[in-house]
Amino acid sequence: SYTTDTKSREENKNTLENLYSLSVDITKIRRLKEWVLLQDVAYIKEIAGILQEMGADETTVANIIERCPEAILHTPAEINSQRTLWQLVCQNEKQLIKLIEQFPESFFTTKYQENQKGNILFFQELGLMNNIIIRFLTSAPNIFYNPVEKNKNVIETLQRNYLNLGGSEANMKIWILKLLSQNPFILLNTSTAIEDNLEFLQKNDFTDQEVLQLLSKLKGFIFQLHSTTMQKSMLFSKNIFKCSDQELKQLVLKCPALLYYSVPVLEERLEGLLREGISIAQIRETPMVLELTTQIVQYRIKKLSALGYDIKSGNLESLNGTKKDFEVTYGKIQSKKERPIFNPAAPLHIED
Repeated sequence: SYTTDTKSREENKNTLENLYSLSVDITKIRRLKEWVLLQDVAYIKEIAGILQEMGADETTVANIIERCPEAILHTPAEINSQRTLWQLVCQNEKQLIKLIEQFPESFFTTKYQENQKGNILFFQELGLMNNIIIRFLTSAPNIFYNPVEKNKNVIETLQRNYLNLGGSEANMKIWILKLLSQNPFILLNTSTAIEDNLEFLQKNDFTDQEVLQLLSKLKGFIFQLHSTTMQKSMLFSKNIFKCSDQELKQLVLKCPALLYYSVPVLEERLEGLLREGISIAQIRETPMVLELTTQIVQYRIKKLSALGYDIKSGNLESLNGTKKDFEVTYGKIQSKKERPIFNPAAPLHIED
């Protein structure tokens, strides 16, 4: 809604003076969003005043405007409404100003205030904790731009399918809240996409219980996939591992990444493992290793090799897991290597 033609217009002198008075680094704004400086109207003093009322010092105000220059183009009424809205989930204004400094663009998107309010109240009603709603507001703000009815519709579709797949009424709320917490972007899907993907899994002979298991393991990301992509990925895995439909199904349940990642991604990761001297048989035994990027695999193999651990002759379990999981595994292998074979001073344990 703002003019972005920079050639024929000059920077607003009044805007520049007001920004200078707040110690804002104007070169940053010129580099990021120069068009803001060309607008006829800006509410610099007013927006700074509101932020200061909330407890922001001069440095914080300057930092917020530098990171999100379009903040100064919003009217004080819009920003006060947004302030009231975010206070529905914030403990106090100290927390609110901290969030605005970290995520200014999320806060200064005022276009969908009615939808934002409706969705905040809906999520609270659903049982989501305020700190989770705050995480959504800052890291997935576009789910609040949907009309609340659209989000309700997606949640109802998930609830209905959960029960149809044999999930219990007692566990449904926990399941939905966990799924949402792990992947709020699930709300950007349509109800039809959700139904289609569940149907795809059932057509591929996954039992209702197995479909539920996959939904939980994939944290709802399955709804962001397309049945054609999943079909291609499964066919690729079947050919690579030379397995039957039943064996493939077990591999997918063990490692849902075989369903989630596209063929080019799986190919690249597989080639990376083969280059390290790892066999297809080893990968088939521990397919979860395909969840890791080639760079992570190379780094972990290098660290284990330095301890004299030969990945080619062992299983791949030691490569798996999160960074924290790997560090625990690595620590165990390291301490085993460093431990003396026999310590005459130590008490003798027969089991050892």
